[in-house]
Amino acid sequence: MNPSPMREQLMTIFRAGLAAADPAAAVRRHLRREGERLRAGGWDLDLSKIQRVLLVGAGKASARMGAAVQEILGERIRDGWINVKTSAPAQITAEGGCATPPLCVTVHEAGHPVPDEAGVDGARRIAELLEGAGPDDLVIFCISGGGSALLPLPAEGLTLADKQRVTQVLLRCGAKIQEINVVRKHLSGIKGGQAARLAAPARVLSLILSDVIGDPLDIIASGPTAPDTSTFAQALKIISRYGIEKELPPNVLARLRDGAAGLISETPKPGDPLFERVQNLIVANNSASVAACAECARGLGYAPVVLSTATEGEARDVARAQAALALEILTMPIDKNGVSLVGARHALPLRANVAPHPLPPPPACLISGGETTVTLRGHGRGGRNQEFALAAAMAIDGTPGIAFLAGGTDGTDGPTDAAGAYADGDTVRLAREKGVSAADCLEANDSYRFFDAIGGLVKTGPTGTNVMDLYLWLIAAQPRF
Repeated sequence: MNPSPMREQLMTIFRAGLAAADPAAAVRRHLRREGERLRAGGWDLDLSKIQRVLLVGAGKASARMGAAVQEILGERIRDGWINVKTSAPAQITAEGGCATPPLCVTVHEAGHPVPDEAGVDGARRIAELLEGAGPDDLVIFCISGGGSALLPLPAEGLTLADKQRVTQVLLRCGAKIQEINVVRKHLSGIKGGQAARLAAPARVLSLILSDVIGDPLDIIASGPTAPDTSTFAQALKIISRYGIEKELPPNVLARLRDGAAGLISETPKPGDPLFERVQNLIVANNSASVAACAECARGLGYAPVVLSTATEGEARDVARAQAALALEILTMPIDKNGVSLVGARHALPLRANVAPHPLPPPPACLISGGETTVTLRGHGRGGRNQEFALAAAMAIDGTPGIAFLAGGTDGTDGPTDAAGAYADGDTVRLAREKGVSAADCLEANDSYRFFDAIGGLVKTGPTGTNVMDLYLWLIAAQPRF
């Protein structure tokens, strides 16, 4: 697929969204040092009264977040450990300011989305640092998307293999990330507020880059320092809802059932006194990236419409719904001056909790953010953004003047090297000419092969951030005769 002006414009808008989620810049906006005062959120701390600052973290963006913290606090950081996804960029460097070499903060690579032994080793190291913190210490915890898989500390009686199996089954069945993390928390020795429990009575400041709709603190990275509102019983209900009991290890089910029966202590809940010395601070999220995309689209001459920052549901279904809105804008009757002859139309909400939005005449840009899911039906290769783009391509097949891009802000989409994909009215035809069927690829969940055949994959490489996905539509003004 040859580069087109609309594709280049979509990439420009997408990059604007990525820039708004830059982890280091986000940390600098929320963490400030003025002499011996450290200000973050509602805290104003006297560093002269802090014995040690410990820096820990987990997630795809945590290394870049940690680098910004180290830039701000320098020699005050005495020890630290951060788990990042293998091959994550922007490691902490010697310029960060630690007192003596070697660096006092270790950046440790581990597996994602399926946890591995390296992740367990790193999670144990983090747990040891937390347990060694005293009442005059400050723990700064950098948390971002991917943190749940990168903090795989199995609860007593469980193994890494158990957690790997649970993660694989939950990802394959189409469970939402919120549901996956409810289960994960109750199989962990560090998630679901248990990191805060390990660190008590030290102060804990968590800097959080949200990759979850609505920014729920107990769901992002499975909430290691947040009160947990979920229970063992809810974890069991999720497993039952998807009918996956027989696919899970028996000792996993036994732990969840024992917990639901009160035989195992629950994760710490809201109101627990240990959270009086904990502050969880959101430093960046999908909303900021969507707003940046809208501003960029306006600068390119498109009227931006933000559909939602809470987009969820089956990828192919949401794609078809959004395509219908794009087609409505394209066919909206306008006069010779480009003014709509029917006034502002209103789109039906894509989810019950999303308000209707006025649809302007073209040129327009529909923007949304969130995270869809894919229920696997075949054995192909792809990710939720590529599947979204494939369904979108089929919905606008043969229609000029519409282009679409879906991309993960972390630069990866499923188990592939692509962030997502680009589609327009020619996409399906181009693939057909290459002997590739859009319908067959969608049925087989084989979107990567489809877009790879025509050069439609969007590849950014790992971005060092993660605030869910962005869905961008451009609708060009059509000639009127």
